[in-house]
Amino acid sequence: MARKVTVSKEVILDAALKMLIRDGYASVNIKSLAAEIGCSTQPIAWHFENMDGLRISLAEYAKEYADKKSVPKSVKKADQETQLNAIEGFEYMGRSYVKMALKEPNLFKFLYLGESPLGKPYELKSISGATENAGMIEGIAELTGLSFEQIARVMKNTIIYSHGIATMVATGVFKASEKEIMAMIKTASEAFLIKERMQTNG
Repeated sequence: MARKVTVSKEVILDAALKMLIRDGYASVNIKSLAAEIGCSTQPIAWHFENMDGLRISLAEYAKEYADKKSVPKSVKKADQETQLNAIEGFEYMGRSYVKMALKEPNLFKFLYLGESPLGKPYELKSISGATENAGMIEGIAELTGLSFEQIARVMKNTIIYSHGIATMVATGVFKASEKEIMAMIKTASEAFLIKERMQTNG
């Protein structure tokens, strides 16, 4: 009779994510993970078969963890298309991104700097105009009087600028407080908006 597995898949993934955030992706392997949990390697092998299976599951689990933190709890799904929540949602998304670079740099590097086995974490084109962000873009467009395409461009440029700063922070090249970084991103985003208004009025 096969031995009963008492360590759940979620317990294993929670421990793996904790190790990734604390010590970096390279620290996670079946042996070190078993030591972290305090079990044998058998439950891990049973749930994931091998290291490749663990890596894929961990990447998906880490992405879900990051996605949950990028949406404000105060914004209800039914209200996501309102103007106020569109602005709040976009700002919160940027803030959560910066917080990850500051407080969980190993997770940032894993998800956004090529360590994850899932490949590219997102397509820039889809983020700045995808169906799931259409309500946000439309809300900001209505509030500013600019077109959907113009706000999509502002969002894309702001994401590129934010990613550059966050990458420098996560890799230790640039040091600043969350408040200072968010002020820099806000200034850049406002400059992108001004440029679009000038093109419309010009």
